[in-house]
This record gives sequence, structure tokens and C-alpha cells, in this order.
Amino acid sequence: MPAPRPTAAPRAESSAPPAQSTASTASTPSAPPATDTVRDVIGWGVFGCLLVPVVLLWCGSAPVTAAGAGLGLTAVTGTCWMLLRHFERAAAKTERQTPVD
Repeated sequence: MPAPRPTAAPRAESSAPPAQSTASTASTPSAPPATDTVRDVIGWGVFGCLLVPVVLLWCGSAPVTAAGAGLGLTAVTGTCWMLLRHFERAAAKTERQTPVD
């Protein structure tokens, strides 16, 4: 019978960001985020628009149903993209107009 392998102690994972990034964001509260979150959200939306019809077809749905679901999701994703960009521009415009103390 082989000897039991030693198990590693579970690592304590923290959901807090590293100290370095916390210090840099604390000093500049009005700095834009490092990543374009709107692009990330829309990218996942487009992925869903492509994936849902494929899954529906794979599960045996009618092609018309799959196409309708894909078009509906595309319309929702496009509308969300337009709204996100609109409010992003409005926030940037408001930030430029607000005097800094």
C-alpha cells in the first residue's frame, strides 16, 4: 500500500485587491478605470448572441426559433451598448464641467 501523500494547507484567498493597486487608486479617485468595462460587457453580450442560437439548434429547436432568439438578443445587446456609451459620455461631460476643489 503506498504511503498517503501530504496535503497542502488550503490557501486563504482574499477578495481584496493587492495593496499596490489600492494605494494607486486611493490617490487618484477621478482616474478612469484601467480596463474598458463597457467593451467587456458588450463582448460577453455578443458572445451570448452567438452562443444561444447554436445551443438552441443543438437542443433541437426550430431554426426560426433560434434565429429569432439570436436577433432578439442582438437587439437587446445593441440597445444596452448605446445606453452604456451615452451614459459614459454624459458622466465624462459632467466630470469635465465640475470644478475641482
